[in-house]
Amino acid sequence: MEQPPDHSVHWQPAFPVDARLTLGGLRHGQRDPTHRVEPDGTIWRTARTATGLVTYRIRQQRLDDLLIDAWGPGAAELADGIRDELGARDHPEQFHPQQPLLRRAQRRLVGLRVPGTGRLFEAIVPAIIEQRVVGVDAFAGWTRLVKAIGERAPGPTPAGMRVPPSPQAWATLPSWDWRQAGIDSQRSRTIVQTARHADRLDQTAADPQAAYRLMATLPGIGTWTAAQVGHRALGDADALPLGDYHLGRTTGIALLGRPLADDEVEAFYEQWRPHRYRVIRLLELTPGVAPRRAPRAPRNRPLR
Repeated sequence: MEQPPDHSVHWQPAFPVDARLTLGGLRHGQRDPTHRVEPDGTIWRTARTATGLVTYRIRQQRLDDLLIDAWGPGAAELADGIRDELGARDHPEQFHPQQPLLRRAQRRLVGLRVPGTGRLFEAIVPAIIEQRVVGVDAFAGWTRLVKAIGERAPGPTPAGMRVPPSPQAWATLPSWDWRQAGIDSQRSRTIVQTARHADRLDQTAADPQAAYRLMATLPGIGTWTAAQVGHRALGDADALPLGDYHLGRTTGIALLGRPLADDEVEAFYEQWRPHRYRVIRLLELTPGVAPRRAPRAPRNRPLR
C-alpha cells in the first residue's frame, strides 16, 4: 500500500495549465534525480523548502484539473505554493505576438506557463553549473553531484530520486568532487560563495526586483545566470538571458531568416517586453524552427 501523502491539493484553475510543459524548464537533463516524468505523464519532483525536504507528485487529469500530493516535512509549504510554481501568477493571455510562427506556437502550446517556485538558491546552483559549457556536460555534472550529496527523497518516490543538496553541502564539497563532476574552479567557487547567501536569496522571492539587485552583487552572477533564476524561481516571463551563446542564432533564423549579431539581440527583443522569455520558450518548444547548436564540444568525461 502506498504511503499516504502528508498534504494534497486538488487544483481546478480557471485557465489551462500544462504541468509537464510548465515545469519542463526546471528539469536539468533526462537523468536529473530531482525531476522524473512517468510514461503516463505523472511528474515527480523533490525540493528543499524552508520547512524541510519534500517530494511531490503532480497528476494531470485535464488542463483545468490537477492533483498534487506531497510527502515530507516541507509538504505543507509546498502545497501552499504549488499554484505559483505551476504559473498561477503568469499571464500568457496578455501576449499577442504578430509573428505567425509565435502565434502558431502559442495556440499549439496551450497551458504553457512560466513557473515560479520561489526557491532561488535551488534555481541558481544549476544555472551556475550551466555557465559557459555544453548543456550535456552541465547536466551530467549536476546529476553526479546531486546523487552524491543530495539527500534521499521522502515518500514513495521512483527509485534514485534525491533532494537538492543543502547550502552547507554545496559550500563544503571538496575540490576533488567538483573536478570529478567536470565543474571548473571558477564555477565551483561561485557556488560556494553563493551558498553563503542562500537564505537571503530565498527571502527575496516575493520581490523580484530585490532578488535581481541581490544577485547583481554576488561574484560570478551575471545577467544570463540571473535570468535563469528569474524564469525558474520568480515567474518572470520577461527574463531575457543576454549572453546566451545560441540566442541570437536561434531567434534570428527562426524569425528573420538570418542570425542576429550579439549586439542586435536586446533591441530585437524589445518589441516583446514584458514577455521576452516567453518568446524564447515558445521557440525552444517548436521543433525545427532553427538549428540551435553549433558543433558540440567534446564531453568532459562520461557520467558514471
